[in-house]
Amino acid sequence: MQTDETVNRACAPDDYDVAYHRPAALMDVNMHYCPGCAHSLVHKLLMEVVDELGIQDQTIGIAPVGCSVFAYEYMDIDMQEAAHGRACAVATAIKRLMPDKFVFTYQGDGDLAAIGIAETLHAINRGENILIVFMNNAVYGMTSGQMAPTTLPGMKTTTSPFGRDTKFYGAPMKIAELVAQLPGSSYVTRQVVNSAHGVRKTKQALLKAFEWQKQNAGTCLIEIIGNCPSNWRMTPLEASRFIDEEMVKAFPVGDIKTPDQSLLKPTPENV
Repeated sequence: MQTDETVNRACAPDDYDVAYHRPAALMDVNMHYCPGCAHSLVHKLLMEVVDELGIQDQTIGIAPVGCSVFAYEYMDIDMQEAAHGRACAVATAIKRLMPDKFVFTYQGDGDLAAIGIAETLHAINRGENILIVFMNNAVYGMTSGQMAPTTLPGMKTTTSPFGRDTKFYGAPMKIAELVAQLPGSSYVTRQVVNSAHGVRKTKQALLKAFEWQKQNAGTCLIEIIGNCPSNWRMTPLEASRFIDEEMVKAFPVGDIKTPDQSLLKPTPENV
């Protein structure tokens, strides 16, 4: 029979290798997100990348209006709140005033693809040297799950209770494919975070995007398909399966556009 002494000795910290640390750039606080929500995971990935690149004091994030409106409470970096849909406009000003900083926006599909579509498209068309992290969960999450520009055909929401009728509401907007056609976009990819493999690929994409920004490559956009169990009326496991079975059919995963090395603007690193 084990005694308290043997249990404590077996669990001594020196007996184990630490496999994971919370990123220093991620605040040690409880997040307000619903159980199973993808936002907290993507926050962690972003801050892991910031830590690994050693750019915590050089990074500025733009928080949106939406579920992630309080992102500045969780990311221990300089943050700026933007009016609904105007994150890319704010990021443009910050990057132009401080071109040596790493600037990113963090936006949902309602913020970016609906009220903010004009600011987003024009910033990308100009080739603003920023990273746009676009969270696609197919609904307006913060305001009770209304239909978003990315809501799937037939998908029920509070404003499409009988399912999205594409003849009436139009088809879902494929933002990544849309912005990839603009000359100012450099790196455009779509990833998922409902599996270990997807998480690794998403982190790799974030690393690439910050590296491209360092080289003045133009606008990078990473669309991340996330789940919203609360507004999808599903358990987290059911929501994860829904991504695999439905979401990725409408929004294929993978790189859509990669930078042309010959068009990179000169910097001290690549001259």
